[in-house]
Amino acid sequence: MTGKNTSVKPTGKELEILQVIWEKESCSVKDIHKAMGGDQKNGYTTILKLLQIMFEKGIVSRKKSGKLHLYEASVTKENTKQQLVDKLIETVFEGSASELVMSALGNTKSSKEEIKAIRAYLDKIEGGDK
Repeated sequence: MTGKNTSVKPTGKELEILQVIWEKESCSVKDIHKAMGGDQKNGYTTILKLLQIMFEKGIVSRKKSGKLHLYEASVTKENTKQQLVDKLIETVFEGSASELVMSALGNTKSSKEEIKAIRAYLDKIEGGDK
């Protein structure tokens, strides 16, 4: 990944497209269009235009394969998640990660497995070995 796209924050629709690309790794406009529900949910030309914009932003790369253009993510899922979480903490939760976590946990029902994983993670960052 180049330095150019490390600070690019994808829009909501661009994130939907990236989810498909991250899952499939390399795909055509047709593949993405189909995975996103086809014409009933998203127009083919809309997906194509968004991919062109994403290419210009450096979010995706494209290569020619026969008559098709295949698109690949130029940004990692992990980096993108971290940027979006950082922005959310900064803008919505006034810099407080704990406010974000408490809000997330208070608004959803976590399974016992998720709570166990959260506790294990907290122990790890606190340096404990419970």
